[in-house]
Amino acid sequence: MSDVPGASADLLRSLTRAERLLSRRVGAVLAEDALTVEAWRVLCLLADGQGHPMSEVSTEASLPPGTLTKLVDQLVDRNLVYRRIDPVDRRRIRAYLTARGRREHARLDERVRASLAEWGALPVAELIDQLDDLTGRLDPTRQRQQPASTAPHR
Repeated sequence: MSDVPGASADLLRSLTRAERLLSRRVGAVLAEDALTVEAWRVLCLLADGQGHPMSEVSTEASLPPGTLTKLVDQLVDRNLVYRRIDPVDRRRIRAYLTARGRREHARLDERVRASLAEWGALPVAELIDQLDDLTGRLDPTRQRQQPASTAPHR
């Protein structure tokens, strides 16, 4: 952090405001399909096709386990997500996108990207790298994320 008085408060305020505005923008696009930003975060995480343990989804989507369970139940009901027992650790449940979920994610990703493009040439890749770097500095236990081409410019 800088030695400038108030810099940490200014950074926190700026990041919070940017996140809220971006969430509103993305939320407006997703609302047309009755999806929330939280559901979008889950779909984006699962879009890599690897399947993820529910505990990891909870952490990455910044949702408490109970809230995530209800959200995933809704996504299962919409045939966007399915769950399976982890083949390595049978105590864990992994979540995956269905074929319909992959198609919906791709369609919505195009719409989200188009909405963000309306803001002009945002240096999205640079912002993601800088924010990942900041996250790594604030939480050294977290592995640095590679920018996912399927992420909604998170």
